[in-house]
Amino acid sequence: MKVNGQAVPLEPEQTLLAFLTAGQYDCKRIAVERNGAIVPRTEYETVRLADGDTLEIVQFVGGG
Repeated sequence: MKVNGQAVPLEPEQTLLAFLTAGQYDCKRIAVERNGAIVPRTEYETVRLADGDTLEIVQFVGGG
């Protein structure tokens, strides 16, 4: 699987939520695109990742 352009190992049967939690992402402050489509937060628990997937994870940063 690729995440933000880098190859990343994938656990068997891993959900998107499990992957994000393991990577210590704050799910309230990110947007995830999987294979070119935005994944709604409500689907993070049910989306199962596959070896051929490509994820783009964007973190929102506050500031002024």
